[in-house]
Amino acid sequence: MLQQTQVATVIPYYDRFLARFPTVAALAAAPLDEVLHLWSGLGYYARARNLHRAAIRITSEHGGELPQEHAALCALPGIGESTGAAILAQALDQRHPILDGNVKRVLARWFAIEGSAQAVDVQRRLWAASERVTPNDRACDFTQAIMDLGATVCTRHRPACDGCPVASGCAALQTGRVEELPTPRTRRIRPQRSVHWLILQSEESVLLMQRPASGLWGGLWGFPEAPDEAGLRALVASRAELRRPALRCMDPIRHAFTHFDLEIIPWRCDDRDGRAVESTGETWYNVRRPSALGLAAPVAGLIARLASGA
Repeated sequence: MLQQTQVATVIPYYDRFLARFPTVAALAAAPLDEVLHLWSGLGYYARARNLHRAAIRITSEHGGELPQEHAALCALPGIGESTGAAILAQALDQRHPILDGNVKRVLARWFAIEGSAQAVDVQRRLWAASERVTPNDRACDFTQAIMDLGATVCTRHRPACDGCPVASGCAALQTGRVEELPTPRTRRIRPQRSVHWLILQSEESVLLMQRPASGLWGGLWGFPEAPDEAGLRALVASRAELRRPALRCMDPIRHAFTHFDLEIIPWRCDDRDGRAVESTGETWYNVRRPSALGLAAPVAGLIARLASGA
């Protein structure tokens, strides 16, 4: 949960998640819909899908025990080289160098490593630096310390160099380059995308569709959608049960992803003569008595608006 998400945001999700899934076996046995429901609003849903898949693999291939070898651990869904190293260091006190975002910043400043951290040659130098500084003893303590150092002292903006316990050896501080390192990535113009949502409502329920397992909001439930207005009208026309549909455009919703901005245009469809039929992969979702389904934040927000009568 802490990958790409701050601690303060994660804590309530973590508490609810652990209360419902106290063991790997409990998580593996749960339906994906329930896992995604407890993850709803946290974002980066591939993490939840990978966690669920990893739990299933652990129970079926490893006897319910987390692998204790780095290669075997990293073979599980969603666990990369650094995450696997951090798990083994903190859970078993094994010596493994790590390289998360905070550690990259600490090492780039300490060793004055220039260049984008995304570049292959810079990644190689950072891994070598991490290997160099990781001690043979107290790997658990060191791993936690270097991550905390980056998160609380050697921050991206206005680092607290005066209170840094290792300031005397920092090359960036000695050369006045703390604000320059690590080298910021080249800013790119964020792409803009749009999508049109179809809001079919019957009394207190709205029709939702389950999204494909991969891709944007994979496995979550959302409104039927089309890439443009023409596609949306074609979608309405394709539903034979809607005999006299009347479409009304609602205020757009804007949602920011890591790499692009999405504009969502919802359309309410009022049908005087028929009711949409629930087909495979669809469900009528009661907005006042919601069931445990995974919903992306914009979907949950729009459902809340509908529930309030807006």
